[in-house]
Parts: sequence; C-alpha cells; structure tokens
Amino acid sequence: MSLETLSRLRPGIRTKRVSSYDRSGGNNDFVRIEAGETKSLAILNGAGVIKHIWNTLACDDPMIRRNAVLRMFWDGEDSPSVEAPLGDFFGQGWGEKYLYASLPLAAAPAGGNALNCYFPMPFGSGARIEIENQSESPITHFYYYIDYEDHPGGIGAGQGRFHAWWNRQMPGPEAGQGDRENEWETLGAQPINPADTHNHVLIHAEGAGHYVGVNYFVDSPSPLWYGEGDDMFLIDGEAWPGSLHGTGTEDYFNSSWCPKELYSHPYFGYARVNGETGFLGRTHCYRFHLEDPIYFEKSLRASIEHGHANSLTLDLATVAYWYQTEPHRAFTPILTRAKRQPLPQIGAVEIHKWRDSWRRELGGGPLWGNEPLPLDTKIG
Repeated sequence: MSLETLSRLRPGIRTKRVSSYDRSGGNNDFVRIEAGETKSLAILNGAGVIKHIWNTLACDDPMIRRNAVLRMFWDGEDSPSVEAPLGDFFGQGWGEKYLYASLPLAAAPAGGNALNCYFPMPFGSGARIEIENQSESPITHFYYYIDYEDHPGGIGAGQGRFHAWWNRQMPGPEAGQGDRENEWETLGAQPINPADTHNHVLIHAEGAGHYVGVNYFVDSPSPLWYGEGDDMFLIDGEAWPGSLHGTGTEDYFNSSWCPKELYSHPYFGYARVNGETGFLGRTHCYRFHLEDPIYFEKSLRASIEHGHANSLTLDLATVAYWYQTEPHRAFTPILTRAKRQPLPQIGAVEIHKWRDSWRRELGGGPLWGNEPLPLDTKIG
C-alpha cells in the first residue's frame, strides 16, 4: 500500500500473523531447527498476501546463513517459487552479517542480525514457507514473524506470484581469449562479445510476468576492476542484443566510475565493499526495479558479463526477484552445501606470492613490480 492509498478503507480484509511466539505464554519465543531438519514456518490456507517477513537466528555454525535454505510454495505447487540460501535472499552474502537498507529488503541492527522482507507475496489457495537446515549444527533459536492479509473473497485476477532464485557460478575467461584474464586491455586488445552465451545468468523465466530486481554478490580474486560486464535482457525469446542492453556493471547498478564506497538508496546501492587492494575481494551491489519493472509475456533471460566479453574469473552469486504466472520454469537444483561455500579470501600473503612469481618470470634480482612483460611471453 502506497502513501497515496494509505487512507483507503478495505473492509473484509483481516491482518494476521504466524510467529515463533511461546505457546505456553512464556518467553521462549523461538523454534529449534535440528541439523538436517526442514521446518515449516507457515502453512496458510485460502487466499491472501504476505506483507512482511522478519527473522533472526542463533547457531554455532558461522556459515548458517549460507547453509540454511529458504523455500516458498504457492497454491499447492510441488516446485518452489522461492529457493535461496537464507542470508543471500535477505541481502547478506558469503554467510556474513552486515547492515543493509533498501525498500524491499533490509538487514537491521544489531549488526545485520535482523532480516526483513517487504516484497508482497500473493497466493490464491494456500502458501507454505519452510527452512531447511543443511548445517551440521542445530539452529538453537529461530525467531520469526510472517505478517499477512487474509482475503476471504479472493485476491482477484492479475496477481502474479512472487519468485526468487539464487545462482552461484565461478566463470573464467571464455573461448577465444586463451588463458588470460584481461580487463581494461591490460594484457592487449580484448575480443568482442556479440552474444550472452557465457554470461552469468540472473533469471531464466518462462511465463508472463515482470522482473523487479537483484542482489549481486561478487568476489574478485584480482585487484583489477571487476565491473566492465554489460547487463543483457532478452525478452520473449528475442535474439541478442535484446530490448535492454547495458554498458557496464556499475552502470546497471545506477553508479559510475568503478565505485568502492558504501551507499544506500531505497532502490539501489552498495551494502558491502571490499577493503583490500584495488577491487580485490567481496562486494555486494543491489538494484530494484520498483518504478521500472521489466515486463515479459512469454519468457525472460537476463544475464551479465563477468568482465568485458567475459574475460575475468569471478565468484558470482545472485538472487533475482520477480513476479509471474504459474506454473513457472523449474529451477536447476540448488548447489550442495559444500559447493555453496565462499572461496578463501585473498590478502597480503597471496599478493606477495604473485610478486615472487613475477620476479622469477623476469629472471630474479631487484624488481619493483610494474616492469613490462612481453605479450608473447608464456606464463606458467
């Protein structure tokens, strides 16, 4: 409900909540989720709209936000419409905790421990929300609210169902670029990329609907800028370059000139930036199309390059959010817990080893570190 419609009365609608409150009247207002257990948080009947979800948790596993999987099902479906690690869905990458503020999603004090979602989630004949604890440790305390509207008369036609999909890939330099990771033409001219074949896929949906945004978590093993990759949206089966073609990663996220600073706008921003040399390490960008949804009637394939012409090795994880008709295209199986773990962080020791390798390639002796290497020299 917008401010413009806030005063409009809505007779017949009832506001309800499912929460983890202590049914005895005591203060143990949480549920326990054992290692390996799948816990249903809410099973709702009839028609309605989920308006707000809040949760916080305690677990001995420091990676529980990547090791717990959130799923949502609408109208009795067997295939989830939402499937993502718990932290990533709410805008917390790599199993970390940090403050994050946007209009539909937030990680609130203390220290990002309180996870909030305001995406409206309509359902016509029931809804189910569950958490699977894929950790080896129990979630000893899981507190939650699920606030929703009960619509006895139905929600009416034209209500898309909410979807969210997590995709994690670690692509490398693609065919035609040899074994070099190249950006800004540092190692010579870069090839063109007249396709989206090797891009990181944000969403591949079938049906009618509209895309409303993404959380983008990138871990870069290089100090070079990671973000020359163009965003590409192919709507209803159209060929490349499609209806919407971007000019660079930071441009899609409404920023410019290789940003490396925290910034929070209701629709876009940088909730986490790397603290290492150049652009080495972890960065979390977000972009929500709340004023400018991307509509599709039959299908949508949205993707983004990893470096210009897919020239870089990056650890990319994204959660895309959209609404569409059901049935939806089934998601690829979520990666196993082992394959969801972040890669080790690169720091001063690794950079020193790179420098030592460079010295040996140039014959040893004194080396400052920026001596040119002939482009025809074989590395390794």
